[in-house]
Amino acid sequence: MSERVLVTGGAGFVGSYLCEEWLRRGASVVALDDLSGGRVENLRGLLGQRGFEFVRGSAADPGLLGELVCGVTRICHLAASVGVERTCRAPHDVLARDLAATQAVTTAALAQGLPVCFTSSSEVYGPLAEPPLSEERCAVVDPSGARGAYATAKLAGEALLCSAHRQHELPVVVARLFNVVGSRQRGTQVLPAFVRAAQERRALIVHGDGAQTRCFAHARDVARALADLAVEPRAIGKLVNLGSTGEISITALAERVCELAGVEVRIERRPHAAVYATRFVETRRRVPDLARLEDLIGWVPGAALDEWIVELLGRA
Repeated sequence: MSERVLVTGGAGFVGSYLCEEWLRRGASVVALDDLSGGRVENLRGLLGQRGFEFVRGSAADPGLLGELVCGVTRICHLAASVGVERTCRAPHDVLARDLAATQAVTTAALAQGLPVCFTSSSEVYGPLAEPPLSEERCAVVDPSGARGAYATAKLAGEALLCSAHRQHELPVVVARLFNVVGSRQRGTQVLPAFVRAAQERRALIVHGDGAQTRCFAHARDVARALADLAVEPRAIGKLVNLGSTGEISITALAERVCELAGVEVRIERRPHAAVYATRFVETRRRVPDLARLEDLIGWVPGAALDEWIVELLGRA
């Protein structure tokens, strides 16, 4: 039987790349998105293509999900709220919406016995964990913190799906995504925000002291890894970090963007208190342990950071 994959959040940043990846592998794809965070433009190369169907609707709608899962062979659940600012502004809405979507997906998957690949987040490790961050480490979430609603929703989603695996043998794999970048990312995220500022000859805004580090992976590579994990039998029931280990400080990232854009480096630092109304604890280093990912799928990241920056500079 040929693959037919339901991708929730399919018009989103990572979701649209995943739709492309499944189609590239010969599967047919149903992309579900309510466009609250996703954009139809992300799918412009897929609309009208044989084997691809876009449905505008919510992943939290159990009736709609019940219809869509009939005839599909697996679910990739990516639908979720996006952005720290949105989470800080409406934490209850973010938590309630994301939990409802994962509950609906779990119920629909159980009804049909469908495998589920769920994208969680490195946020579940909390801001104080020492790297490299291993899946064996206990997740620590502060529900009262600025990013607590998003992290709590992801951790609760993991628990919901993993419990369905343990109790009902639902085939589940959870991918904990670290920092993902690419040309379809919204402009409020750090790298596209830096690129836009550099092209407009404005100062690049760095939150905090800029010494905090992140490891970036391209969405195209992440989509390839997600599809590999979804079909890997040894990944069933496992939590798997997904990202890169190329660590760079936010200040160094800003400087590199300016260098590649050919503009003078101008950085303006803003304290977190001036950006977020609620208590914000910065993650000083966010570096994944990728041993499990490498063992399961032989993970080797593709494009390098400079290539992504140049790609964004060409599209901004």
